[in-house]
Amino acid sequence: MTDTAHDRIKQTVSADDIVLYMKGTPTFPQCGFSSTIVQIFDYLGAEYASVNVLDDQDIRQGIKDYNNWPTIPQVFVKGEFVGGCDIMREMFETGELKALLENKGIALSA
Repeated sequence: MTDTAHDRIKQTVSADDIVLYMKGTPTFPQCGFSSTIVQIFDYLGAEYASVNVLDDQDIRQGIKDYNNWPTIPQVFVKGEFVGGCDIMREMFETGELKALLENKGIALSA
């Protein structure tokens, strides 16, 4: 990973409470896993920033190296990596995700 990609990722995950690295955009997800996380955040009423990894090959590879996590999507809350689709789905189903967001002081409108 280039230092530039690493620096951009670090800056992005620090700039917003929730950041979703995904394939596509929230209005037009390009994979089912990304779509699932968008639906979870929409259901919870959580505001989040998104990064379309398909727009930038350095970021697409860089985000995998940043966390040593091989798959996309990836979710960060308050700068900390939370997980990918399976982890997010499980946390959502158990109520753990909502509790985590509330404990971090993130407003939910659902």
